[in-house]
Amino acid sequence: MSVEAITLGCRLNFAESEALKASAPEGTIIVNSCAVTNEAVRQTRQAIRKARREQPHARIVATGCAVQLDPAAFAAMPEVDEVQVRDFAAPTVAAGFRQRTRSFVAVQTGCDHRCTFCTIWQARGPSVTLPYPSVRDAVARELDGGAAEIVLTGVDITAVEGGLGRLCERLLGDLPHLRRLRLSSLDSMEVDEPLLALFASEPRLMPHVHLSLQHGDDLILKRMRRRHLRADAIRLVERLKQARAGLSVGADLIAGFPTESEEAAQNNISLLGACGIVAAHVFPFSHRPNTPAARMPQLAPEVIKARAARLRAAATEHRSRWLDAQIGTVQHTLIENSEKGHTDAFAPIHVAGSTRGQTGDVNITGRTADHLIGTFE
Repeated sequence: MSVEAITLGCRLNFAESEALKASAPEGTIIVNSCAVTNEAVRQTRQAIRKARREQPHARIVATGCAVQLDPAAFAAMPEVDEVQVRDFAAPTVAAGFRQRTRSFVAVQTGCDHRCTFCTIWQARGPSVTLPYPSVRDAVARELDGGAAEIVLTGVDITAVEGGLGRLCERLLGDLPHLRRLRLSSLDSMEVDEPLLALFASEPRLMPHVHLSLQHGDDLILKRMRRRHLRADAIRLVERLKQARAGLSVGADLIAGFPTESEEAAQNNISLLGACGIVAAHVFPFSHRPNTPAARMPQLAPEVIKARAARLRAAATEHRSRWLDAQIGTVQHTLIENSEKGHTDAFAPIHVAGSTRGQTGDVNITGRTADHLIGTFE
């Protein structure tokens, strides 16, 4: 029996699971947990129980953020053979995880911020930047292994020492065969000038950003202990789009944060248009133990659910208009699997007759509910 990893949560977890698999003995199932919401913790427990039912003789090792926050609870599960907690000492080796033609490479872990709704800083410790030679070598290995696109990932990648812009410059300079570089979630307050300049000058840096915005109302942002206000987010998006024509914007947004008024909820919805957000990840507020937000006056669950639904519906409308606007244009595209892929701006696309790893300009002729449709020139 080989080593298996069951991974929940972010792409950083997936990359770290690959490193854990390399050092685990055969017959091990690694369950790499997530703690971003209560639902993520529940799904982790569910995954452990399912793994035991399906492979009763395997050795199950539980690790990751949920385990880090409550190791005793997971050690008490009869299905778990071992609990593995992290050492917050600086990691020295960057890990990569390949998904079809795209590879995710970890460049950083941990977080120095203390948002009132979040436990990840407790689970992962302070921000740590992985050594550049290790990151460069990991990217090179993924390229040599067939990756057509590299995505830099971490908990807070804009916090890397020396700045994210400089890191991207070095990678693109040292690895000329790196043709497509993409970034995972960015903290809007840490997007540096070199990164903005790189979006303007380097076509190999893909024109899509996903911003950790969380809300569109200033009072709620302050209660979240975010370090930006609504106007800061809008201004950053303006600068990014000035730097790179066609750049698309995604964002994380929380609905139903404690004390959120109807006016604040509307401000959250209107941020979609103000920032041109076309790929919103909407999270209904989930109170996490030992966080300041858990001690604030909570909204009723049905109100949280309804506001998340409204926010998702508005986000779907914005995304639909964005996809419609691309019909009749030409978009550079990477095909990833089964004739499907993404444009440089990260719109999902289907090109009949295309092959995995194929890149080039595609004439956009139409769309389905979820995908653009086109033909290679």
